[in-house]
Amino acid sequence: METKAEILPDKSKYDKIKQYYSKVIQKTSDLKTNACCCSSESDSYITQALSLINDEIKSKYYGCGSPIPLCLEGLKILDLGCGTGRDCYVMSKLAGADGFVNGIDMTQSQIDVAEKHIETQTKAFGYSEPNVGFIFGYIEDVPKHFEKESLDLITSNCVINLTEDKELIFKNAYQALKFGGEMYFADIYADRRIPLELSKEPT
Repeated sequence: METKAEILPDKSKYDKIKQYYSKVIQKTSDLKTNACCCSSESDSYITQALSLINDEIKSKYYGCGSPIPLCLEGLKILDLGCGTGRDCYVMSKLAGADGFVNGIDMTQSQIDVAEKHIETQTKAFGYSEPNVGFIFGYIEDVPKHFEKESLDLITSNCVINLTEDKELIFKNAYQALKFGGEMYFADIYADRRIPLELSKEPT
């Protein structure tokens, strides 16, 4: 019996998105929309961790909420579309020295910023070894980097809306999570059809 071949997303469609996040905007205030924002203040456990994070990481934050839960001690975590690593570093602080956080992002300049601060953030958190790592790649490619049932937690902050095949993202996340593992994500969505002239806008 023939099986249907898996149709992978055309990743060349992400070129404009990568250009936007690497060339057009350089800091949070450059965003051309107020949709990517959180109307309430972060919980105290997050703000305490943020106080230890380098300003460059925080100044290039493009998330739209806070998908970071409590009780991360010792967990193996993946952040989809990690950008410069702001949420990864928050979670690496909360996960403790026995936990580990990976971030994956398709924009090289964002990954470069995240990786640049690994050593200083490790010292700021009081760890002898880094408990965070970053992958330059597409979030559709999670199975290439992580075995099935290998993660305790997956997060994503205002990124899944940019993907071509959202069903594939969730399918891969489900397979990578251990039994009882969880996924948290914050995102934006439209509650009506977008006018054609807006859908053609590159940003």
